[in-house]
Formats: sequence, structure tokens, C-alpha cells
Amino acid sequence: MKKKIKLDKEERELLKSIESGQWRSVKNLDAEIRRARDIAGNTLRKDKRVNIRLSFMDLEGLRKKAFEEGIPYQTLMASVLHKYVSGRLSEKR
Repeated sequence: MKKKIKLDKEERELLKSIESGQWRSVKNLDAEIRRARDIAGNTLRKDKRVNIRLSFMDLEGLRKKAFEEGIPYQTLMASVLHKYVSGRLSEKR
């Protein structure tokens, strides 16, 4: 008996696109994997240091959120800034 896996909306859309033949294999898979790894490595490489002054309350808020997420607060700060500059985080209206 097969166990039925529950998919969320995004997963169902992805599965539907795969089953309908919308996906094509790349010609040189190994080269594409290396290229993707290089891009990811360059994106994630932290090679610059900055100093920033924050209010006590903002820093405590960051530390609290980071603790809730189970990550260091510097990692949370870097992630939020990265999302903002890459357009994946915007201000609430």
C-alpha cells in the first residue's frame, strides 16, 4: 500500500509542470551543476566586514528573533540585508 504524500500548492504546481513535460534536461548537467555551485558560493561568501551602530532596543530585538530562529544574530542581520537588496524583502505599506 502506497503512503499518500500531502503536497502544498507550490509542490503541486511543480509536480504538474514536470508531469506535463514543461521541464527539459540540460545538455551538460555536470557543467551546469558546477556553474550553479560557483554562483551559490560567490553569493554566500562573506568577504567584507562592516561595523554598524544600532540602538539597544533594535539589537535586543534582533537577538530575540535570531534566538527564536535558532541562528546567530549576525547571520539573521546578513540574511535580512541580503533579502532587502535582492528585492525579496520590502517595507510593509
